[in-house]
Amino acid sequence: MNSTEQYVIDLFEKQNLSFIGTVDEHGFPHIRAMLRPRKREGIKTIYFSTNTPTNKVRHLQSNEKACVYFCNPAAFQGALLIGTMEVLEAQEYKEMLWQDGDELYYPGGVTDPDYIVLRFTAISGRNFSNFHSYDFDIN
Repeated sequence: MNSTEQYVIDLFEKQNLSFIGTVDEHGFPHIRAMLRPRKREGIKTIYFSTNTPTNKVRHLQSNEKACVYFCNPAAFQGALLIGTMEVLEAQEYKEMLWQDGDELYYPGGVTDPDYIVLRFTAISGRNFSNFHSYDFDIN
């Protein structure tokens, strides 16, 4: 693992919130706060759970371009990942992310039709730290 990937992972692991960006049907960006993703594979693949009837799901169904941003405001540090985000409806993905307590949000359990998984796949990124920023590719 290189130092760039380690920086993003460290930032990711220490934050409870992340921000995702989607593009609407008119080409305008939408940013929203999300709880920290529950699963990741390095920094290339990140999984989120969310409610099915949301604008973000609708946006992603017509345009998969997306971004994910993690930050530590107190240290003025951040990491932006750019890529695509898929809407996954398969039960195997829902079961993979399900945790005790999710019934509070999804009373129907892991099969609740309001429960859905988003898979973000990063292709590049930009880190911000110590008043400097740099771009990087993700393989």
